[in-house]
Parts: sequence; C-alpha cells; structure tokens
Amino acid sequence: MVAMDAVHRQTLLSLYPALEAVMPLLASLPVTTVPAGTVLFRENDPCQGFPLLLAGEVRVCRAATNGRELELYRVQPGEMCLVSSAGLFAGQALTARGLSTVPTTLTLLPAPVFRQALADARFRDFVLGLFASRMADLTSLIEAIAFQRLDSRLASTLLGHGQQVRATHQSLADELGTVREIVTRLLHRFERDGLVELSRECITICDSARLRALAGGSTTPV
Repeated sequence: MVAMDAVHRQTLLSLYPALEAVMPLLASLPVTTVPAGTVLFRENDPCQGFPLLLAGEVRVCRAATNGRELELYRVQPGEMCLVSSAGLFAGQALTARGLSTVPTTLTLLPAPVFRQALADARFRDFVLGLFASRMADLTSLIEAIAFQRLDSRLASTLLGHGQQVRATHQSLADELGTVREIVTRLLHRFERDGLVELSRECITICDSARLRALAGGSTTPV
C-alpha cells in the first residue's frame, strides 16, 4: 500500500475523467497492488468503499449453498463494480465475492468520500451511467442462463481465444454457473463430434465454423 502520487492521479484521470472535479478528495487515498487470486471482498461483508482500478482485473461472482459459483461480471480499469456501488447506495452488505484474476492495482473511495463526490453532477452522471451499463450486462447474463442451451453457451465461451483455450473444466464450469461434470460431458461430446481436441488444461479448436454455429444456437446436429 502506497500513497497516491502524481502518476497514480494521472492514471486515474485518464481512466475515470469524471474524477477531475473531485480529485482533491482523492489526494490522500492509498493505492494498493495485490497478486492474482486475492479475495478483495466477500458476500455479506460490509461495503468498504467504491473501488477504482488502475490496472488488472477483478472477477465478481456469486456462490450457492452447494458450493457452485456463477460469474456475474469482471471489472477492468475504467469500469465500475455494480455490487460495491449497490452496497454503498443501499447501505447494505455485499451480495457477491470479488477476487483479482491478475496482479491488480486499485484505490478505494471510502463511503463518506463516495457520498461527497456524488454531490458533483459529472461524477454522479458517470456512476449512474456505469450502473446502467452493468445492469444491462447482468440482464444479458440472466437471459443466457434462462433461455440459451448450455452447449451453446460453452461453445461461445470457447470461441475468441485462438485455436487453443487453456482452461480447466472446473474454471469453465465456474464461468458458466454449472458443475464440472456437465462441462466435461459436453466437452467429450464436442470431441467425439470433431469440434475440439482435449488435453490436460488445454482445449484445441478443430472446427471453429461448426462451433460458431452451435454458439449461435444452430439446431443443426453436430
């Protein structure tokens, strides 16, 4: 943890331009860098403040009583954590868990500073705009879970990472909000159908065109 310096302030302003009017409030805030895999907040914890990412990424997920997790969204520099802001607005405990996926640098607006900053119209509009964007993301996630077949969602998850996807079956299950056994069963089906080739923590895409058709909800048998 280090004090915010001129470099940090410049980075913050480039990522969050709406902070310019409230920068005097941020001068004394500490900047923290954490390694990948650090739990930054947990469900039912009191909200400590409004996180501002300078570098890295935070994965926000919700756990069920059976141990399964559903990824809600990821926060990158310049973006906002919906769970944290909702906790601040409502004065309630956090409803999800956040952990860094890579080395991450951030600062935290304590609740009193966040409320003071909201008095500035530019910052308030910025927060509400990001809030609306995150809500749209969550709505899309709910629609995907409720209406899209799991095999289509898995196919979509595998695309866009090049020919080889380096991921465990468990990490894919966590991202999709299901259990490892189902993901493994689907991946073996994909392999039998010639879509992918499986090896240890690596999935090689063999037929991206057919995988893309499946991701798009094609009913053509694969």
